[in-house]
Amino acid sequence: MPDSNAEGPSQPVDSRLPRYLAALVPLRTPLQVSVDAGAWAVAIWAATLLRYEFELPVGATDGIVTMAIVAVAVQVASGFTQSLYLRRWRYGSFDEMGGVVRSTVFTTCVVVLLNRLLFETAIPLSASMAAGVGALMAMAGVRFTWRVVLDHARRPEHDDATRVLIFGAGEAAQQLVRQMVSDPMNTYLPVGMLDDDPAKANLRIRRVPVVGTRNHLATAVESLDVSMLVVAVPSVGGELVRELYDEAGELELEVRVLPSVNELIGGVAVSHVRPVSNEDLMGRGGIETDLDSIAHYLTGKRVLVTGAGGSIGSELCRQVHRFNPAALLMLDCDEGGLHGVQMSIEGRALLDDPSLIVANIRDRERMAEVFAQTQPHVVFHAAALKHLSLLEMHPSEGVKSNIWGTQNLLELAVEHRVERFVNISTDKAADPTSVLGYTKRIAERLTARAAQDAAGVFLSVRFGNVLGSRGSMLTTFEAQIEAGGPVTVTDPDVTRYFMTGGEAVQLVIQAGAIGRSGEALVLDMGEPVSIDQVARRLIARAKRPVRIVYTGLRPGEKLHEVLLSEGEVDRRPVHPLISHVEVPVIDPETVSKRLSGSNNRLVESLMEVCAVQESATS
Repeated sequence: MPDSNAEGPSQPVDSRLPRYLAALVPLRTPLQVSVDAGAWAVAIWAATLLRYEFELPVGATDGIVTMAIVAVAVQVASGFTQSLYLRRWRYGSFDEMGGVVRSTVFTTCVVVLLNRLLFETAIPLSASMAAGVGALMAMAGVRFTWRVVLDHARRPEHDDATRVLIFGAGEAAQQLVRQMVSDPMNTYLPVGMLDDDPAKANLRIRRVPVVGTRNHLATAVESLDVSMLVVAVPSVGGELVRELYDEAGELELEVRVLPSVNELIGGVAVSHVRPVSNEDLMGRGGIETDLDSIAHYLTGKRVLVTGAGGSIGSELCRQVHRFNPAALLMLDCDEGGLHGVQMSIEGRALLDDPSLIVANIRDRERMAEVFAQTQPHVVFHAAALKHLSLLEMHPSEGVKSNIWGTQNLLELAVEHRVERFVNISTDKAADPTSVLGYTKRIAERLTARAAQDAAGVFLSVRFGNVLGSRGSMLTTFEAQIEAGGPVTVTDPDVTRYFMTGGEAVQLVIQAGAIGRSGEALVLDMGEPVSIDQVARRLIARAKRPVRIVYTGLRPGEKLHEVLLSEGEVDRRPVHPLISHVEVPVIDPETVSKRLSGSNNRLVESLMEVCAVQESATS
């Protein structure tokens, strides 16, 4: 298969090259043939001359000419056989050098044999062998020199190029440097690299040296006169990005990053370099998942995702789609959400695919119809009402969706012998103090109860806030800053757990593979983040001053969230970022009886249900 860097005969001349170089590009094939032919002719003459210590005997010239003609003919023939002269590879590349070595070895063997057997040693055998070494060195040297000249000519040295310092010297950073220095029209000029790995201390990539670690950022900025820092570590975590971002801000240095590994399908390109986002500043970074175990329960299966149009549901659909399920069934009562998720997966949204299901999980009859028609093997239950303040005002709506909607799905999943049911929960369910927390905690307990009757694995997955989700804190802050403020923060000391949607869903899918029936799996969200600091960081990036107003905690809201309830033990037997906790079951009839009273005391009833003591699942 041709090299991806091939320069085929039909390709146009690179307009980025100087005129004197561009004029030579169309002549590449005749020039290569001439160089290789000349290399062999000179090598045979020089090797023979050395063999006779610069005093050629009478008649030696005829032998030199004869063997030179033979060598040139064989080299040209073998060169075409090895595609050296068909412009199959980039000039001077390792692939082309492999072809040069193969053709030279072949030519040397033929020349030695013909010299000995056919021409009765027209030149000394040692000279014919030494000529092969000399010819190889000459051919390789010309190619290497030409490659260096081309690379230098393509290097962006113009005054408008932004001098860049790159953090990271791994594979992604090396690809990025090669691309940046190979295009004279590129606006970035890498002049140095930083990496914390001591083994890379003396590394150079295309003349760009590693000049230190992150601790040498200020020194490197001053000595190299850079104006931009590019973080070229796709798996970097938010803590390191925040550290670099804050230090770069003090140095008046613009910061850019590469996206995550999942977004770099097809390799790294200069076009991937982008400004730092809130997700970059607060995300966890690289998360390792066991793809084999995930594929085992998703590939070739019918997978139903409820709440598919929401932030978590849509990301679940996108990631599940990568594992080639037999059918990906996307259910939501929001037509706009279904339109968006189909567009993100298929690049079109005609809403004519039977895998899109408009339904409300509250409607037991409709959900029974969906299960009967689709017969799912795996269910990811992400549909819920999630906004804390709204549910404090309308608790009965939270009960209808988060409790009875979940129970509808659990009963049908048990009836249809679903192999795996994953209930998406929230950190608000740990030691709950709000309607959202109470309803989600009860949903966890109902899931644990259904697990006792289920043929498959029924479990819950609990995590905190998702960056960038609709109505989330970050999107609210950004809208307030765009409007000129003020930015509203409940309390200067309030903290929350955050994770990007992609990170959370990766762990949700992994949890579905490793969880035992009846458990709640709790995702490690890292360290809690100060909301006040987040607001101030966003304001610092704004183009105009914006003030902060503290509004006080809302009813049901905690100052600091927790991921584990009191008494829950943090056990991580399988994955370092996933805790397994036991969930006390609760019978649906108990829930129904205790919530059947007046709506005036519904919140109190929810608290009482959460307090009901029943044994945990085994």
